[in-house]
Amino acid sequence: MNARDGHRTALQRWSAIHKWTSLTCTLFLLLVCLTGLPLIFSEEIEQGFDDGLPAATVPAGTPALSIDRIVATARERLPGWTTDFVVFDEDKPYATVFMRPSATAGIETRRRIRYDLHTGRELKQVLPIAQSRGVMDVVLSLHTDLFAGLAGELFLGGVGLCFVVATVSGVLLYAPYMRKLAFGTVRDTRSPRLKWLDLHNLLGIVTLVWALVVGATGFINELSKPLFGLWQLTDVRTMLAPYAGKPPPKFEDLASAQAAFDTAQAAVPTMRITSVVFPGNPFGSPYHFLLWTQGDTALTSRLFSPVLVDARTGALTTVVRMPWYLRALELSRPLHFGDYGGLPLKLIWAALDLITIVVLGSGVYLWVSRRRQRAGRSERFGRPG
Repeated sequence: MNARDGHRTALQRWSAIHKWTSLTCTLFLLLVCLTGLPLIFSEEIEQGFDDGLPAATVPAGTPALSIDRIVATARERLPGWTTDFVVFDEDKPYATVFMRPSATAGIETRRRIRYDLHTGRELKQVLPIAQSRGVMDVVLSLHTDLFAGLAGELFLGGVGLCFVVATVSGVLLYAPYMRKLAFGTVRDTRSPRLKWLDLHNLLGIVTLVWALVVGATGFINELSKPLFGLWQLTDVRTMLAPYAGKPPPKFEDLASAQAAFDTAQAAVPTMRITSVVFPGNPFGSPYHFLLWTQGDTALTSRLFSPVLVDARTGALTTVVRMPWYLRALELSRPLHFGDYGGLPLKLIWAALDLITIVVLGSGVYLWVSRRRQRAGRSERFGRPG
């Protein structure tokens, strides 16, 4: 086999790979791109439809209320319920308390109550997901798991991987094609199929880097549950080994949540505490307050570091160093949704998303038109056999 035949064989292989990976993932990718468009602006959409009361206007420097007081108010509101965690808003003086009917109740039963951090006034209560699922909840579930839980996440992760392979194979096929035509050429005076082929190739190469980034980070994001599960089975289990056999503390035996907050803040003074997870939460420790922190720079604001504080004594247990694979997961999320550069970057992400929808739609059109052409030739010249 000479060099030309070898090159032709390689192109044929890449053409087959491109065709089958594209056909496998195109329809699902269209769904993911369509649902991803509103998710880029999810923060703005949620704020626009937020019917909660506004926080009180207070003088600058007014101290926040104790977390213990906020939690006590929530427990009076829902007596007998289990406190899961408290989340603090990054931009507004809000503290949201997440609660379940019991420690064994599923997270789908969880309610959340938002309070004014300065006055303790209740601003909004959100009912469990089963009773309050909104349009954005449906869009998010379609985008992440197709309402199929972990199985849906893994399936869409596979779709994301197919998309990356299809993109790379498309570039390898486009390279020799570009030697024959000037970059950006669209032959709009010939057949519609040829025009759409040129547009498909042009738009695909223009969005190449973005498509690879979003496809790869989408694949990583869909592995979040297995990756966190791996972390819990390895590092977290090692950290909790000294507590093996000890009964978890009851709520009335817990140290002050505010004291745990202050202890964690003293341990990581340059970080901002975003949430306090109470003992017994499925995503925390049975024996600790788990406090999630983030930095204050463009990069570190996307990197979350947990701090463990003993739930009985309030003493610092450890500042946890997250493994590399969870760091990669954290960095992939803002790259996937483009939410780290404000509204201008979100608009760029939305434009690239729309272009990708055109690329996917044109790919479907090219595949259908080619099959029609082949069927027409078969009818015209007769089928063999």
